[in-house]
Amino acid sequence: MRKGKKPKPLPLSRSEMMARIKGKDTVPELLVRRAVWAAGLRYRLHDRRLPGRPDLVFPGRRVAVFVHGCFWHCHEGCNRFRIPKTRTDWWTAKLGRNKARDDEVRAAIEASGWEVIVIWECEAERPERLSELVGELKALTSVSARKRFPLNSASET
Repeated sequence: MRKGKKPKPLPLSRSEMMARIKGKDTVPELLVRRAVWAAGLRYRLHDRRLPGRPDLVFPGRRVAVFVHGCFWHCHEGCNRFRIPKTRTDWWTAKLGRNKARDDEVRAAIEASGWEVIVIWECEAERPERLSELVGELKALTSVSARKRFPLNSASET
């Protein structure tokens, strides 16, 4: 081996590559969490009590936020979502099941009286979209708080 040259790493098997894909604490999720925390909003992570274990949960306000990866959750129209050229039938079925499960989870959470917000991986990288998300969360949390603690009309003067 020549001096200063490192040996090339062995290529990873498909299984090893797939094992490295994280389900929690992904870069887009961390970007969303930082923006929400910096805005003074507090949340819980991956609450097991809700279907689908949303990425961020605001329990008192009944708001659940999912940070979806564009590929794994089939973000239509996004350049990050393309069916792979190999094993297209398998990938189409796999990603179709993911999308169907997302729809079922959202419906179940909304049926129990919660608001659901989905932010996509490609959106999480845009600061203006994160600002919109924070505004949306603040609006939802203030509406939810008013529902829980309505103003007493007798005390208004």
